[in-house]
Amino acid sequence: MKKSLIVAALLFVLGTASAIAQPRAVGVRLGYGVEFSYQHGMGDNMLSVDAGLPGFNGIEAAVTYDWINPFHTQIPWNNKGEWNWSLGVGGAAGFYWGGSSAFVGVAGRVGVEYNFWFPLQLSVEWRPAFGPTFYKGGCGYYSGGLYAGGIAIGVRYKF
Repeated sequence: MKKSLIVAALLFVLGTASAIAQPRAVGVRLGYGVEFSYQHGMGDNMLSVDAGLPGFNGIEAAVTYDWINPFHTQIPWNNKGEWNWSLGVGGAAGFYWGGSSAFVGVAGRVGVEYNFWFPLQLSVEWRPAFGPTFYKGGCGYYSGGLYAGGIAIGVRYKF
């Protein structure tokens, strides 16, 4: 049931994001596990959707709204490609089969990316997630998202 709700929410977000014809990027985030990553441009900002296997012991999804070059600051060196940095906030949810626990919470994002002159994007990001966790017989606080899915290298194809 929980997995079905996570998949349904992810499909809803992807369907809503694809309705707006803007630049997009798809790829992977490699860190403490692996994640599928989708970015959808929304004017000067973007919507990021990540779903994957944090630490290879569960499934997790996060959606963040990211501001590109917030506060109108830019990385000054832009040669053939383009450097950007982003700051975002959103939500995350996941299920971990090792401890049979689920969590739902808040996610953030801070990252630096380089967009090549051909359709490739490389990034380094920190996307923490934290909030309440629920398991059989109780509940607690989920802090694993500070490292599981936290720091990652992103490789994306832009289209």
